[in-house]
Amino acid sequence: MAWIPYAPARALLFRLDAEAAHEWTLRTLEHLQHSALVGLIRQPRIDDPVELAGLRFPNRVGLAAGLDKNARCIDAWAVMGFGFVEVGTVTPRPQPGNPRPRLFRLPQAQALINRFGFNNEGLDAFVEHVRRSHVHQAAPGTQPLVLGLNIGKNASTPIERATDDYLLGLEGVYPHADYVTVNISSPNTQHLRQLQGDAALDGLLQALAQRRAQLADRLGVRRPIFVKIAPDLDDDQIAVIADALQRHSMDGVIATNTTLARDAVQGLPHAQEAGGLSGQPLAAASNRVIAALRARLGPGFPIIGVGGVMDEASARAKLAAGADLVQLYTGLIYRGPALVPAVARALRDSRRVAA
Repeated sequence: MAWIPYAPARALLFRLDAEAAHEWTLRTLEHLQHSALVGLIRQPRIDDPVELAGLRFPNRVGLAAGLDKNARCIDAWAVMGFGFVEVGTVTPRPQPGNPRPRLFRLPQAQALINRFGFNNEGLDAFVEHVRRSHVHQAAPGTQPLVLGLNIGKNASTPIERATDDYLLGLEGVYPHADYVTVNISSPNTQHLRQLQGDAALDGLLQALAQRRAQLADRLGVRRPIFVKIAPDLDDDQIAVIADALQRHSMDGVIATNTTLARDAVQGLPHAQEAGGLSGQPLAAASNRVIAALRARLGPGFPIIGVGGVMDEASARAKLAAGADLVQLYTGLIYRGPALVPAVARALRDSRRVAA
């Protein structure tokens, strides 16, 4: 079990600027993961295997993309009990993202607002970090978890050329990923969410499917592709996306990214900051999208639910809405690493009771 109690650590971290605390945490994890002190962050992995998209997930709890954008802490996440970890979003070229400040806590609502804007070190550095991880170097069949690599477009790339960036990203991460996520839903890259529209989505997914087929022939392995979508979609938009996913043989969907809505946090400090809202206020919107996707896609199509998983009950609600797996981000900030085995255990036990 992890030796570092989270409550006092959180109290100290919350005295820092939110992004400074984020960076300090990542630097600390990066240092600990390959040191004799790794036991400070080690936790049990709950055994609850599930087969999805041709992959065997050790349990149903994953780390959401965005927390470890540069894939520097993969081995640290691996000892915390996650069944899968998604790192990124990575863009073909390095970029600084939006000006600071760009990360804000809303503790009264157990929420965050971020407008990072895909700040990352670029594809080459990202792939090198993945390659150096012990998870990636493990012999086939012995990897402790499933690794997802999340790709996006550079801010300087015109939206009309977005497909070029996604194809570069797919080419770069494909040999190193267990699955690839296509992020078309961040609210912090101008015009990105336009790619969720009918014609733009069709063009992008068709190009990705064709390039994936070429890569599979060349490398002898077919990697699953998931698409990450926004919570701020109406039923007609969700139906368009669901149909496109199936039409282009995508392997799954991640629902959802952060929201632009502020109804649930009106009047709170930082509530009107630009960016995407995550955490507890996102739960209902995320669950609505998950339920609509499940109704449209049917029972067999993989859905990863993310957005407002703050405790065991909110994780169970994701599965009740139709998700197969869940991911954590903001809940991890507020509850700490103990949330990982707690949620994994709750999901395993609830399924046993249902059976």
